[in-house]
Amino acid sequence: MGRRARLRLALHLGLALCLAALWAGVLAAADEEGNQDESLESKTLSAEDQVKDHSTGTRVVAGQIFLESGKTDSQSEDEENFHSQEEEKEISLDELNSLEMSNLLSKDLEEAEIQSPVLTAIGGTADGEPCHFPFLFLEKEYAECTADGREDGRLWCATTYDYKKDQKWGFCETEEQSNKRRQMQEAEDVYQTGMKILNESSKKAQKKEAYQYLLKAADMNHTKAMEKVSYALLFGDYLKQNIQSSKELFEKLTEEGSPKGQMALGFLYASGLGVNSSQAKALVYYTFGALGGNLIAHMILGYRYWAGIGVLQSCESALTHYRLVANHVASDISLTGGTVVQRIRLADEVENPGMASGMLEEDLIQYYQFLAEKGDVQAQVGLGQLHLHGGRGVEQNHQRAFEYFNQAANAGNSHAMAFLGKMYSEGSDVVPQSNETALQYFKKAADMGNPVGQSGLGMAYLYGRGVPVNYELALKYFQKAAEQGWVDGQLQLGSMYYNGIGVKRDYKQALKYFNLASQGGHILAFYNLAQMHATGTGVMRSCHTAVELFKNVCERGRWSERLMTAYNSYKDGDSNSAVVQYLLLAEQGYEVAQSNAAFILDQKASIVGENETYPRALLHWNRAASQGYTVARIKLGDYHFYGFGTDVDYETAFIHYRLASEQQHSAQAMFNLGYMHEKGLGIKQDIHLAKRFYDMAAEASPDAQVPVFLALCKLGVIYSLQYVREINIREVFSHIDMDQLLGPEWDLYLMTIIALLLGTIIAYRQRQHQAIPRAAGLRPAVPQQEPPPEHQPPQ
Repeated sequence: MGRRARLRLALHLGLALCLAALWAGVLAAADEEGNQDESLESKTLSAEDQVKDHSTGTRVVAGQIFLESGKTDSQSEDEENFHSQEEEKEISLDELNSLEMSNLLSKDLEEAEIQSPVLTAIGGTADGEPCHFPFLFLEKEYAECTADGREDGRLWCATTYDYKKDQKWGFCETEEQSNKRRQMQEAEDVYQTGMKILNESSKKAQKKEAYQYLLKAADMNHTKAMEKVSYALLFGDYLKQNIQSSKELFEKLTEEGSPKGQMALGFLYASGLGVNSSQAKALVYYTFGALGGNLIAHMILGYRYWAGIGVLQSCESALTHYRLVANHVASDISLTGGTVVQRIRLADEVENPGMASGMLEEDLIQYYQFLAEKGDVQAQVGLGQLHLHGGRGVEQNHQRAFEYFNQAANAGNSHAMAFLGKMYSEGSDVVPQSNETALQYFKKAADMGNPVGQSGLGMAYLYGRGVPVNYELALKYFQKAAEQGWVDGQLQLGSMYYNGIGVKRDYKQALKYFNLASQGGHILAFYNLAQMHATGTGVMRSCHTAVELFKNVCERGRWSERLMTAYNSYKDGDSNSAVVQYLLLAEQGYEVAQSNAAFILDQKASIVGENETYPRALLHWNRAASQGYTVARIKLGDYHFYGFGTDVDYETAFIHYRLASEQQHSAQAMFNLGYMHEKGLGIKQDIHLAKRFYDMAAEASPDAQVPVFLALCKLGVIYSLQYVREINIREVFSHIDMDQLLGPEWDLYLMTIIALLLGTIIAYRQRQHQAIPRAAGLRPAVPQQEPPPEHQPPQ
């Protein structure tokens, strides 16, 4: 090996060592951030980098992968000749000065950059010769293979620059590869057609038609189409629910490396749908899905590490996963805010229909629409906000929101003007983005003292939207909005103090305003608070608090819309579809989904075996109870009391009732504790404690007063009987002296009382007896002139 060759080898080794050192530094920095699973994010990035390197550094030609560093035989021969020539020159390394060394290094680097994968022509007139790029064909230069000029659509290239002159060409792919490529292109066209119909239509019939296109594309092995169809089959969305078919598609997607398929297969193993339940397999598939970048898989892993489900409980690992998902959710939040998450508990809905859900009845919506059409400004603003954000049974519709706000703004309503400013500032398919128009509406609203307009004007000055950047004015308007309790003003004021923009950096003030905004339910306020608690900025670091806040942010993601989809499926009578959707959301950590899934399983959902409904319901009641849901805690007590899905265990039931009583002050739990003390179930019998818990239940809830009264009456009778059993009646009467108690003539008093009672009874009977024949006799012709019976003379 010549000296130049040795130099080149040393250069390559040096570059490799530099890259290794840089990568080690990245990993070390990731480890310092804090947790056991922090490396998951870096693993995800490295996997993506590997894919990118593979895709850019390789090329498939005739079924073979050619690496950038790979060389053809002719290249190898050229390099050997080059090396032999260099050996003959015998240039000594010692003779090279520093300038020559740098020139040599830069030359080698340029050569390395110039190297590119070589495509070899297949067939044609230049079989085996390398393609020449660019090449000239029909007065046009081509930098890659083309199908121009061919009716069969096969890709080809020229092996010299001027095709017309030399007529040297060959195919870039085999016929099999060409057919496969055309098939995939056809599948892509079908998929795009289906997605266009799906996105542009709101009618159920059109959506079903769209899924027929997606089914056709899925049959042609189109990955995205298979993902859409498999989830539709799993949930019963516009296709008939078929767990087995969806499982087969998920397995196929998993083999192809689809993160969505891996996550879904993990869900099937976790919930035991279509397969035997296996938490170990579920964890494996969830992990692969997360490594592929699937956010739902990250969210599921975050919840599992937080609650210790199938893994050792680890707050830091949960923090890693939740923070990654929260970053994506927070980046999607617009100025107008995210969609409203409607959390409806089915158990509360059954007990109080329409009260617990917060849904607006169709008649009420029509009434508001009637008022809006008649010019009621408040109705117009209210309907505009409902359509802007969606929720409460109203679908998100920017067009209708814009129309209602316009009507109210024309009537001089400042709130409507401010929201129009928001819509113009954000921009959408309906409202074109315009900083100037937004600024006009914000100024009008702010001049009228509207906090929404003041906050919008502050945003304009903060980011220079339509006006020059002015931090002082931004701070002024945010303070005015915050003083009126507007959450956006509080949030932006907190951000300015946090970042030290326009004011001196003050983490305590930032924390104060973020807390105020979070009380108003602003997602970004939760996110900022989570970041502060996760890093210990301005507060003591608290992993537990950070995880809870990040979890709250993650649950506001787009996937939360499935809560309403599941609820609508349940209301439409499709319990199987609803329970599968709730089960997936339950895996993501939604407490309301866990309780709703348990509620449906409690009603014997047919999608699960009859013997498995109670054990599965018990599992989800337990998870919901661990997140603080009182009804779930009481349900756990009921399941152990009656032996549903588990053995009868009064002691465990007593523990759950006591937790619900102490932590959530549940009247139902207190009443149950009173009953168990009364009967001595799971605890020593104690009538006094039973009465105490009954009284506590009556104080905790007015609804418990009637049951408590009846229970206390029963308890009084039991107490009396127990007292009578405990004493000897004969012995009591033997100690009673009637002469001392009632006097020496007590017998005369007793006889007199008895005689009076008998006389009263006889008189009453005689009067009753006299009234019978008069009532049975013929009535006079004019009954209204007849005197009362008691005034008639005796006959």
